[in-house]
Amino acid sequence: MDSMMMMTQKLRDSVTFLPLKDIRFANQPLQGHTWFMSSRNDTHEEGEVQYQQFPSESSKGRLLCFKGRSTHDGSWNYYALAWPEALPSNATLMKGLTFISNNHYDYHNIWHGLSALYPFVAWHRRNNCETPTRWILYHWGELRFSMANYLNTLMEATFGQVPYIERFEEIEDDDQPFCFEKAVVMRHNEGGMSRERRMEVYDLIRCKFRRYCNVSLERKTPNDIGMTLLLRTGPRSFKNDSAVIGIFQKECKKVQGCRLLVAYSSNLTICEQVKLMSLTDILVSPHGAQLTNLFLMDRNSSVLEFFPKGWLESAGVGQYVFQWMSSWSGMKHRGTWRDPDGEICPYPDKSGNRWSDDLKRTSLLRPNIENGVKLA
Repeated sequence: MDSMMMMTQKLRDSVTFLPLKDIRFANQPLQGHTWFMSSRNDTHEEGEVQYQQFPSESSKGRLLCFKGRSTHDGSWNYYALAWPEALPSNATLMKGLTFISNNHYDYHNIWHGLSALYPFVAWHRRNNCETPTRWILYHWGELRFSMANYLNTLMEATFGQVPYIERFEEIEDDDQPFCFEKAVVMRHNEGGMSRERRMEVYDLIRCKFRRYCNVSLERKTPNDIGMTLLLRTGPRSFKNDSAVIGIFQKECKKVQGCRLLVAYSSNLTICEQVKLMSLTDILVSPHGAQLTNLFLMDRNSSVLEFFPKGWLESAGVGQYVFQWMSSWSGMKHRGTWRDPDGEICPYPDKSGNRWSDDLKRTSLLRPNIENGVKLA
């Protein structure tokens, strides 16, 4: 008996905590095993989401334990693996399933936040729809205690319960470890998932969100074509909304069954946005977070996106996120329009305008846009 207790104590004493954020990988924080829990490799089946699960075969049955509550420096927060029978001294065991997310960006930007939370829906879908007891949110290994209300509602709709974001209020000090009975860790967003799997997950989220908002799936008429002009205020808004609305009204009247809806996402409740997108076949909007709503349209719906001058050269890969999202959710990104007017651009040969061939053939929209649309 004494020898067993001694062995357990040795196992307990051998638990080694490492920094959640490994600054050795600061120049490649999202590559490979990433700088978050850098000593651990993900589980990845071809075409599926990348994740870590504890306990598991790869962890040799050990539980995941954390220590530290820093909201300013991820290298001050720590992780370790421990046997269930030999948890660190004074450790708190958190029962149930814990979802642990590390986001390189922001949980209050609905595009970046959805990208971080989306893979948990993929895991949930493949694991008998198991739901979490709590969420733990990290940004660069730093604790975060909230997400955008849109995302909070979306997770409630998807998992059937309001997400509980752990704040560790019962942990007495930063040196007290806390371990998880079962934990799933995501740090690669949708990375590794096939397009088919991504579309299936978006199908599930769309269905859950519509059901949550009591949105009917029936169209008013079979030949109805819903075109929505989703406007925004502030940066990347149109300088003259009335002129833009007039252009699209004129074009919509040329197509039988076309119905133009004009809305500002900032003036709509979340469920009003869900309903609006369920009635939309063609979404027209400047680049911005409001375009995240595009996945709520029926599959094979279309997206037209507008950019201010200079974004092609200066905005980086982030300007393509809604093209990617359109593909991943089963939509068709039909074109981008980049404002040719504005401050002198050092790359005058790059207008960046792209319209699909079928849009060029079937619509007079392009010359009208060229003559009437300007972005702030």
